[in-house]
Amino acid sequence: MEQLKRMAIFATVVDRGSMVAAAELLGMTPSAVSQQIRKLEDSTQVSLLHRTTRKLTLTEAGTTFYQSCAQVLALAQQAEQRLAELRDAPVGELRIAAPVGFWRPLGAALAPLLLAHGGLSLKLLFHDEQIDLIGQRIDLAIRVGNLEDSSLVARHIGDSRMLLCAAPSYLARKAPIERPEDLLGQDWLALNSDLQCNALTLHGPGGAVQKLRIESRVSCNNILAVRQFTLTGMGISLQPEQEVREELAAGSLRVLLPGWQLPPLGIYLVTPRRAAQPAKVRYAIEALRQHLLGA
Repeated sequence: MEQLKRMAIFATVVDRGSMVAAAELLGMTPSAVSQQIRKLEDSTQVSLLHRTTRKLTLTEAGTTFYQSCAQVLALAQQAEQRLAELRDAPVGELRIAAPVGFWRPLGAALAPLLLAHGGLSLKLLFHDEQIDLIGQRIDLAIRVGNLEDSSLVARHIGDSRMLLCAAPSYLARKAPIERPEDLLGQDWLALNSDLQCNALTLHGPGGAVQKLRIESRVSCNNILAVRQFTLTGMGISLQPEQEVREELAAGSLRVLLPGWQLPPLGIYLVTPRRAAQPAKVRYAIEALRQHLLGA
């Protein structure tokens, strides 16, 4: 690294035409600049400059070496400029992970960002199971529910209300479900992360709390598949309210026990770290925060 520093100083000396001018630009003393050039010549065992009282002249070896040093300096400046662009403007590839059910709000939130910034590209990874943000080089993730990895930085932006849902065709062939106890023995359709330890906690009128242990008949790792099984009348499932509004309005799904509520699940924007976030992440966080809070 010291050698690269000396090469940059040498290129600056040649560009500025003197040790004094280079020292002013670099914030060094002329003697310090001269010392660094001398160390560079000692390490290469080649004379790079002819020094006179009036001016500096490149040797033949110095002319050749200067071309390489100038290229190194230009690349360093380009790298620094690129970092500044990443810091100040949303450019590069933005990698976002989210649950499958967020495909629609993500598109609505991020499309304006992509339209406004042509240097930004987007890669979306939809998983209902949590993935390794570091290993997958994820810039930003949406996570719902409990956060187990304390090394991540989470911003709480809202809550998701889960509803007990079933299709009319399922309810038509079952006894009426009027109390939490009636949920026992039903055909349950579960996302793998739902119904942890087969426990279901419901909060009812007057502060009543009912805890049930239930068994899932079908489980999978995709909320859309669980919803499809529910729509075909295969059983009961937990569905995010914001994702099934159309089905509820159309009557293809019905809410069970509307007087009883499940605890809300927090919605979080998660990043691997808080400090020095590139602009693409900051812009995406703001776009998602505004859109999801307004949804």
